[in-house]
Amino acid sequence: MVVTTTTSSSTTKLLLTDMMLGVDHVPSNYIRPPSDRPNLKDVQRSSHAVPIPLIDLKGLHGPGRHDVVKQIGQACQNDGFFQIKNHGVSDTTISNILRLARDFFKLPESERLKSYSDNPSKTVRLSTSFNVKTEKVANWRDFLRLHCYPLEDYVHEWPSNPPSFREDVAEYCTSVRELVLRLLEAISESLGLEKNYINGVLSKHGQHMAMNYYPPCPQPELTYGLPGHTDPNLITVLLQDDVPGLQVLRNGKWVAVNPIPNTFIINIGDQMQVISNDRYKSVLHRAVVNCSKDRISIPTFYCPSPDAVIGPAPELVNDDHPAVYKNFTYEDYYKQFWNRGLATECCLDTFRASPIRDS
Repeated sequence: MVVTTTTSSSTTKLLLTDMMLGVDHVPSNYIRPPSDRPNLKDVQRSSHAVPIPLIDLKGLHGPGRHDVVKQIGQACQNDGFFQIKNHGVSDTTISNILRLARDFFKLPESERLKSYSDNPSKTVRLSTSFNVKTEKVANWRDFLRLHCYPLEDYVHEWPSNPPSFREDVAEYCTSVRELVLRLLEAISESLGLEKNYINGVLSKHGQHMAMNYYPPCPQPELTYGLPGHTDPNLITVLLQDDVPGLQVLRNGKWVAVNPIPNTFIINIGDQMQVISNDRYKSVLHRAVVNCSKDRISIPTFYCPSPDAVIGPAPELVNDDHPAVYKNFTYEDYYKQFWNRGLATECCLDTFRASPIRDS
């Protein structure tokens, strides 16, 4: 494994974490054009805006199920984002995975780089930014990305340091998958579909996760952890530490989503927007950084398997609501998403049944 790239004048680090040691300015390849900067002063605090819905899942398996399903449907339709509590993932499991992520990024550089790759098709890879092969401006993050379903296909590829990594991550992935399957039943019902409908269109299913590390940034107004984007998958379950950074676009304004301990943030991905025939929306969100604290976030991306054919649910298509999207395989969609990079316009637009006309 080549740890560094040597030039005539310097040794270039592969990861932002190592490159920024002792550096007091943002390198030029991270600086956004003035029109594409975070404009942090214009961000609404969630306390000043209508709050992101917080849904208690405790009633999902009792007489209150109808009400919880209704809340989930309203959040998917109106916001595309919601927070959940009493979700069934234990506080211990959550604290273990957050500690483990932080411990991983504190490992010596040589140990971390055993997992390094700039190839997006690898099922386990440590990298930086988003897609270093295609992007023109870098993003202020390092990340470890793991495929994690079926577990037995991937767990042997995962890092073995910290020592409890494989055991603790496997427990977390299993717990989150159980949560996702419960949510998918509720979302199916909220659309008026049979509760196993969405589960059935995903073929063999897929589950990936990332451990995102956002180091302190000396000039956070110049760059992003991740710029505005929608998620290409079906549904994302996000765990954050206690440092703010996530922002969601609502009614044309960026709104900060402040962390609530032991809750998850759920966001609707592009595939759910397709299945719902545009009833539910995949919403732009971004990660900003700050100058004083590092931040950890752990998204789980639940998705169809590559061979799954995705399209609007037939029950949601009629004369008044024609199919908005053509059918496609998830493999085709995901390739296009990675090749085009993070862009403000949604990748969905290229899979519409008819082109968007200017009004």
